[in-house]
Amino acid sequence: MAKHLFRQFFEHESSTYTYLLADLSTKEALIIDPVIDTAERDAKVIQQLGLKLRYAGIEVIQGLTLVFSSTSIVSLVNTHVHADHITGSGKLKTLLPECKSVISSVSGAKADIYVRDGEVIKIGESGKTPISIECRSTPGHTNGCMTFVWHEGGAVFTGDALLVRGCGRTDFQQGSSDTLYTSIQEKIFTLPDHYVVYPAHDYTGQTSSTILEEKTFNPRLTKSREEFMDIMANLKLSYPKQIDKALPANLICGLQGDI
Repeated sequence: MAKHLFRQFFEHESSTYTYLLADLSTKEALIIDPVIDTAERDAKVIQQLGLKLRYAGIEVIQGLTLVFSSTSIVSLVNTHVHADHITGSGKLKTLLPECKSVISSVSGAKADIYVRDGEVIKIGESGKTPISIECRSTPGHTNGCMTFVWHEGGAVFTGDALLVRGCGRTDFQQGSSDTLYTSIQEKIFTLPDHYVVYPAHDYTGQTSSTILEEKTFNPRLTKSREEFMDIMANLKLSYPKQIDKALPANLICGLQGDI
């Protein structure tokens, strides 16, 4: 019998992937990078599967902060403050009022729980086979980018830091191509080659990759640091269509008012 549930959802307007992970024995779960336009869809699936949104507590174990629950939960986890869509965290907190939002401590955004590099988000029954998600700080696209690693599942959720055959832009939101190159090479490409890469976006229909594939075929990351920085400096991308409303909204969890 399967111990865990994993789902990948897609939002078409911003080409955003949302990920749902759950421990089936306890019904505890977390959702990564929800989008406001598909929050009702996500809430419906969560309710159909019997997953409940509760409070996520904090406990320090062996020098790491484990974000975990004492009851069935869904934590709302964002890899960073997005500029191309409004997060669904606030909407899901309205639809499922007992849930709490999670984001990097250096994101500049409001949230219920802040995580730092090296900390672990944990769901499921302690002492059995909980889902443990390692938080790895991967700035460069933004200062507050966080990559989430599920070692047991051999999966890494890279947000906008690493995309399939690409990476996040570095020309706004305190972006730095030099910093992003270091983050990917030292925090993501050091993971085992077989780990599956699940990005926050894809614009060509690809759903995932692997660490080995990206180390081998990514046209930007197979270059030297200097070549990478030159590529990023000459992308000449237009700003995201929703940036003017997405950035301020995402700094307050996607909804006006207190979260």
